[in-house]
Formats: sequence, C-alpha cells, structure tokens
Amino acid sequence: MSEAVVKMEGISKAFAGIKALDNVQIELRKGEIHALMGENGAGKSTLMKIMTGVYSKDEGQMYLRDEESGEMKPVEMKSPLMAQKAGLSMVFQELNLLENMNIAENIFIGREPVGTATFIDKKELYEAAARELKKVKLEIDPHTTVSALSCGQKQCVEIAKALSFDARVVVFDEPTASLSETESATLFEIIRDLKEKGVCIVYISHRMEEVFELSDRITVFRNGTYIDTVETKDVSEADLIKMMIGRDLEEGKQRTSDYINKEKAVLEVKNVKVFPDAEPVNFKLYEKEILGFFGLVGAGRTELSRVIFGIDPIGEGEIYIQGKKVKISCPRDAINAGIGLVPEDRKGLGLIMGMSIKDNMLISKLGQLKSAFLHKKTLKNITGSYISDLGIVLRDEEQEVKELSGGNQQKVVIAKWLAMTPDILIMDEPTRGIDVGAKSEIYALMRKLTEAGKSIIMISSEMAEIQKVSDRVIVMHEGSITGELSIEEASKNSIMQAAFGGMVE
Repeated sequence: MSEAVVKMEGISKAFAGIKALDNVQIELRKGEIHALMGENGAGKSTLMKIMTGVYSKDEGQMYLRDEESGEMKPVEMKSPLMAQKAGLSMVFQELNLLENMNIAENIFIGREPVGTATFIDKKELYEAAARELKKVKLEIDPHTTVSALSCGQKQCVEIAKALSFDARVVVFDEPTASLSETESATLFEIIRDLKEKGVCIVYISHRMEEVFELSDRITVFRNGTYIDTVETKDVSEADLIKMMIGRDLEEGKQRTSDYINKEKAVLEVKNVKVFPDAEPVNFKLYEKEILGFFGLVGAGRTELSRVIFGIDPIGEGEIYIQGKKVKISCPRDAINAGIGLVPEDRKGLGLIMGMSIKDNMLISKLGQLKSAFLHKKTLKNITGSYISDLGIVLRDEEQEVKELSGGNQQKVVIAKWLAMTPDILIMDEPTRGIDVGAKSEIYALMRKLTEAGKSIIMISSEMAEIQKVSDRVIVMHEGSITGELSIEEASKNSIMQAAFGGMVE
C-alpha cells in the first residue's frame, strides 16, 4: 500500500466542556480515497478541521510526511492558510466563496500574482485561474462572477482553489448533498483523476452507495471515538452500519397501504401550472398516505410545493383541502389550512441560525397558543418530546442552532413543523445530510404520523428512499407529471423512464 502522508494520533477536542473527539486516530495514504464515516456529531468534520487548521486540538499529535526527507514529522496547523501551504485543503459542505467576486479572484484571494510596482498582474491571474479550472474540467471564463454559477460549478471552483495550493490531501465534506446526478458524476471523475495523480482524498458522506463506489478504505467514528479502519472491499453495508451506530439497524414497520383511506382525499391539486409551458398538474393525496415525488433537477417538485404552501403565487389552477376549495395566497393561509412544509434549504428557509434550538422549534407554534402567558412547563414539554423522539444531539435547549451538525439542524426543522400538528406535511428532501441511523428514525416517525391520521408528501432525489418509504409515487419532468405508480409498479426502470420524460401509465 502507498506511503502515509498524514497521521493523527490521540486527538481530543472539546467545545464548552463537551468532548467532540476523544483519543481518535487516522492515517491517510498517498493516492487513496479514504472515506470517513459516522453518525451526525460523531466528530468527522471536527477532526478534518483540526487537520486543516480551522480548529486547534486539545490533545494528541499530528504528523506530516516531509517531501524532501520522506520522514514523518510532527506538525501543528495553526491556520487554514498554513495547512493549505502544506498541501492540506478542505472543500466544506457549506461552500466558502465570495459571491460578488469572480472565479479567478476567489481562487487566488490573498495571494494574487504581483507584477511591477506591486500591482496585481491581471494577465497572470486569469491565466493561472484558467489552468486550475482545466484541472477540474470546468470550461468557463475565469472572469465570471461566482453568483452566476450553478451549485456544481461553485463546487468545482472550490476544488480548483484547493488544488491551486499543490494539494497533497483534499477533504470533501458531504460533496454531493446539493448536486444533480450529472454534477455528481463529474465530481467522481475529478476525484478519481486526483487519486491517479497521487492526491489523497478524504471523503465524508452519509451516502453508502457513494462510499462503496469510490473509497479504498473506511475509518468509522462513533460519538467522538475511533471505532476501526477497514478495507472497503472487506466490509458489507450491514457491517458498516453496525460499526457506526453500535447495533444492527432496526428497519421498523414495513410499508403497507392497508390502512390508507383511499375514499378520502385530504388534498387535491387541480390544473396547477408549475412552469408556463408545462402541462397542468393534477393529483390527490389520501388520508394516512405517504405520497413520494421523484424527479431530476429542474423537474419542478420543489416549485410545486412552494405553490401549495403559498410561497409562490398559484396563477392557474385550484387547491382543495378536505374536499373544500381553499385560497392559499401566503404560508399563513397554508398553515391555517393544516399544511406544514419542511423545506429543502434548511438554513435559508427552515431555521434562524442565530436563535436557540428551543426558539426555533417554538417560533411557529407560538401563534397557536391562546394564552397571553407562555407557561414554561408547557413549552418544555413540547420541545422535550420532539428532542427525545427525533434523537437530537445537543448541549441544551438554549444552544444556538448554528452550532449543531447538519443532520441535527434538519431534525430541529422537522420538530418545528411537527409541533404545529399539521394534517398535511410536505417534506422536501427530509433526510438530506442525515446519517443512516437518523434516517431510520425519520422513516419510522413518518409512518407513525400517518398511522395517527396525518398525510405526507415526500419529495426525494434518492431512489431507494422513494421506493422504501412511499405508498405511491408521482414522477415529474420539466414541471409536468409523467408517471403515477403504485409502489408495486415503482421499479427503478419505470421511475427513471418517467423522470426522463417518458410517460408511464
């Protein structure tokens, strides 16, 4: 096997007295793709932020191979710039680009080439940026402003920036969370090219299929502790899940449509146009049903949910709740009609990042509390129940929600809407950025809600999730419904045929 580039041994780190890492270790080798896995809050990102100089460690030692002598030497990364100069870069889950600046300026910010009289050498800046963009297969003018780029293109710029430091190790933290299938395939091609060139890739992801497709070795953390490092070819998905959560995954009750009340449509959408040139959308959601919506990027699923929830104007068409026509002009109308929305963009639309967990969970609920006095015990019972049911990992309820991991933030968004007790819950990518154990908990909760009389629209880009959780599947393409399938008919082939625009009856 290739030589080690980085070793970290006995690393510990605490935040406000809470241990995020407890005596963990990892060894990264030249030219390997090394997956780092664990549940939300396991400490994966924290360790990588220590390696790349974002955080300082409390205990332990880090070693970096000296390129001249070939010896492993102890190092202390005191800043991200110091780590980048040593060839250690990280592409964060939340991209760190300046939207008002162009691509070249973002890649070389703070280290622009200088010509005569200490002025920036613009010609060299843009030529160098073009060379870096070529490495990531992004054929675009480096003068382009970052705000004009797609999510996939922005990620390629981040990778180009990392590689511009002559990177030896590049960390990818949940890199496909916001990418389309095409963009993800391009990313995988870039990662494999980097591996061929001897770069070590650290790949942090909750998506099992990606880990098994890409990685050579896997290191697993659980609750801030090191569990094991294994060769990918020697481990099964079930083994890996057990390492991550400390037990066999309980799948819970299997999907069954026996109790769905197909005589009662709690929501009916009639002749609603998602896009001007698309065919009108018509569908029904039945009582106690989980109705899955699948489609490729740009299919119009999120846009449809925004219309139903009153974020965007309805234009043409009608919406019926419990058989009665309703006018939904704003989210308040939707909430009053018994509809809740867990949005795809949890940070932009689902949470107020500077507020506490408790306040985020209760902010929508307060309008339903009739008393002018807020009883602390009542509020505590509401928040405590959902924190327990959803397994939210937190220090206390007053902790700012921005301090939570992405998966725990998503759970807070779900808890906020469950506290509103809606009859109809629209969940747009409900398990994005959530680990496999938490996914199972969310699925079980969704089934529990429908058994209690709720109805759910679940929008998901994960085929396995759609097939596993839905009672019925609607597929969209360019704003129109191209397939409506019972779960027995919803094979991967039939779903994808509809997703690409082929009508499925």
